[in-house]
Amino acid sequence: MKKRVVLAYSGGLDTSVIVRWLTDRGYEVITYTADVGQGEELTEIPEKAKASGAVEAIVDDIKEEFAREYCLPLMRAGALYEGKYPLISALSRPLIAKKLVEIAHKVGADFVAHGSTGKGNDQVRFEASVWALDPDIEVLAPVREWEFKSRDEEIEYAQKCGIPVVATKEKPYSYDRNLWGVAIEAGPLEDPYIEPPEDAFVLTVSPEKAPDEPEYVEIEFKEGTPVSLNGKSYTEIWKLIWDLNEIAGRHGFGRIDMVENRLVGIKSREVYESPAGLLLIKAYDEIESLVLDRFTYHYKQSHIKHPYAEVVYEALWFTPLREALDAFNNKISPLVTGTVRFKLYKGSAQVVGRKSPNSLYIEDLATYSPKDTFDHKAGAAFTKVWSLPLKVMGRVRKKGGNR
Repeated sequence: MKKRVVLAYSGGLDTSVIVRWLTDRGYEVITYTADVGQGEELTEIPEKAKASGAVEAIVDDIKEEFAREYCLPLMRAGALYEGKYPLISALSRPLIAKKLVEIAHKVGADFVAHGSTGKGNDQVRFEASVWALDPDIEVLAPVREWEFKSRDEEIEYAQKCGIPVVATKEKPYSYDRNLWGVAIEAGPLEDPYIEPPEDAFVLTVSPEKAPDEPEYVEIEFKEGTPVSLNGKSYTEIWKLIWDLNEIAGRHGFGRIDMVENRLVGIKSREVYESPAGLLLIKAYDEIESLVLDRFTYHYKQSHIKHPYAEVVYEALWFTPLREALDAFNNKISPLVTGTVRFKLYKGSAQVVGRKSPNSLYIEDLATYSPKDTFDHKAGAAFTKVWSLPLKVMGRVRKKGGNR
């Protein structure tokens, strides 16, 4: 009896070659393709997978689950890895791993497989997530073991075996796309000093070719969830994210070019597009700046955002730590009701307005107009009390102390 393996299958070069490679080694391959908003027609996936040697091909539409249970928690956390990366690929991996385990249990497979490389982050995310859910499943990673030394060799092998692939030597980019954005690698992007060619981008137009007139977009939140764009209401979160990607992308907003510190210890030049992700994270923070008290807002800025980004990046989704951080964010999310207004123009997204029925902003206290009701005399007493520790230290220094 052949060994059964469930393969996370994108239909791209690596996973298409993996199907044949595993089949040649005596495995019965069942492919699993998650529709997390790649923007591709997936109806041909089963035929393509079977043409590569799969015995069964499963395509699963999980866009709304991905949007609600993964994208929104990340948005509420305001998480950006190293202050830049909105965790596009890292965010989808635990969900896909969860589905791989579920299908492996259903079809009686003892193995799951992925197409990650030995120096990539995703190998850790897939495997750590799988083992967190079922430590007895064995994970296969053919790309870490096989004989191919380059994508060109894989392309030649695929062409020789009649495996249908889209990658060519002329356009060698590797894409990983979902609702939250696109990760783009390979080819000329591997030189961190070379400007990314325009043909590498898929969600955003060049800022130079963006419309000459700005466009305004209003994002409305209700209790921590985005519910409308420019007055248009949404019941499905994935559609709102999809439309926001289109709106911001046509103005060239959402490009990220960074040198990233990978889990395995190397630095890697990464190019991303995340128009909706970056806008939603910024918009959510703008509402929080209105509705949260200073202590809670500052605590989140310093103790939640960065740790949450590291949790997602470092494959710790299925841990009590992530659940605890979510509990903090979920506690304050009911306050996040309101609207943020952006001005999109030539690659930028400037916040030009924000409002909330839960706002702690009181104009009569903040104004410098005749409507000012702030007790300025009380400010003197406050300043004296606040400055007392500094005043004491100043006296010690004046006397020649060591402080």
